[in-house]
Amino acid sequence: MQIHLIAVGSKMPDWVQQGYNEYAKRLPRECELLLREIAPDKRKSGDLARITRDEGERMIAALPPRAHVVTLDIPGKPWSTSDLAQALQRWLGNGQPVALMVGGPEGLAPQVKELARESWSLSPLTFPHPLVRIVVAEQIYRAWSLLNNHPYHR
Repeated sequence: MQIHLIAVGSKMPDWVQQGYNEYAKRLPRECELLLREIAPDKRKSGDLARITRDEGERMIAALPPRAHVVTLDIPGKPWSTSDLAQALQRWLGNGQPVALMVGGPEGLAPQVKELARESWSLSPLTFPHPLVRIVVAEQIYRAWSLLNNHPYHR
């Protein structure tokens, strides 16, 4: 199974790519984590609704066929590590690719939220978007470790 992290943002600092890669490479092929960056629109025009909609359309275009869509959104459900492990086990069992959707500075477009089958809140805090990539990769690896009795999860 592949997990696609579809995130608005590009040209991240090296430390972000290194942190993400550190955890993504630890996952086995049967639980592969793939990053798909969506180029953000310039926000100088001030039309944030249009910008968010356009970014959302590009996110949707990046979805793999038959994807199980999970939005990462503050109003989503807060998951513990064991909750995420249970979700990961469900995802692995259903045979569909999973798409974790991370919006831009204004959040996710309504059309992306409408596609979601689940919504996950990392925290009630607002994280910088570069950090979200690393946290998600680490938490997916931690959940996989828990499911496979790997000592990392402790």
